[in-house]
Amino acid sequence: MKPKEILVFGASGQIGRHLLRKLAKKNFKVTVITRNLHRKAYILKSQANAGWLSIVELDSINNNKLNEIFKNKDICINLIGILNEKNKSSFHNVHCLLPKKFAELSKKHNLKQFIHLSALGVDEAAESKYASSKFNGENEIKKIFNKYVILRPSLVYSVDDKFTTMLMSMLKLFPLFPIYYEGKTIFYPIHVSDMCEIIENVILNEVNSEIIECIGPEKITFKEILEKLLKTLAIKRFLIPTPLYLAKLFANFFELLMKNPLLTKDQLILLKSNNSPSGKYKTNVDLKINSDLKFFDKEILKYSYMWKDGGEFSKQIK
Repeated sequence: MKPKEILVFGASGQIGRHLLRKLAKKNFKVTVITRNLHRKAYILKSQANAGWLSIVELDSINNNKLNEIFKNKDICINLIGILNEKNKSSFHNVHCLLPKKFAELSKKHNLKQFIHLSALGVDEAAESKYASSKFNGENEIKKIFNKYVILRPSLVYSVDDKFTTMLMSMLKLFPLFPIYYEGKTIFYPIHVSDMCEIIENVILNEVNSEIIECIGPEKITFKEILEKLLKTLAIKRFLIPTPLYLAKLFANFFELLMKNPLLTKDQLILLKSNNSPSGKYKTNVDLKINSDLKFFDKEILKYSYMWKDGGEFSKQIK
């Protein structure tokens, strides 16, 4: 039986790297698209055995080249997303126009599935440019190609993320840490391996025309996330509720001076809305996709030693 040919955009990110390993183990043939072969190839090549992974460089949207790439593929997976706008990488371009293009090509080449990564709560945070662009991208896909699966994850975390790792770095450095909206924003953190299990399940069961909200096993506020990280690091810090006007000043300052801001004005808007299941769509829990969802405390403990004074020697001996 001929193995399925899978096309993956955004494979060098946290989810992509874990997903490539999982797909290769299932004997899928994967083609990865990257903008910079020299910078990304060494990461990508290590994720699968030779012969099961092809890497194609595409530094701009070239319709002719994209047409060739989509030919004879069975599935397209789009994991591309940005948290900050930079030059031509606007939320609208990346989260709306790009998925629209992929949906058009998926329809043209009669793919069996187009799996698109969105985000939880995007229809509840219309004031946010990030959320509205994600939501508009979903709508474009649904209008064009009926063999879609839209995945809406809550916070996805692991040693490769840019959230828990950044927070642990900051908590180690600063004795005071600001929290916004009193830290009451709700999340359902999902470990990257559980997220990849959902994608694998969608492929194996040939799911179509579905929106799935992807959540972990726990409902946790932002303040509780910080407290769990502090407990894991075995340090104490003052978590200071910060007025909104001051938070906006911080965001303006970071956006002006930093290439990758610690906080943006749009992220402040996002934090007003809970990152919770809407109730309009089924979750991975409802669908019983995951065999054993991972708990936040246990998973961060596995890599938090990198931020402790003793490093690996600080790990508990069983």
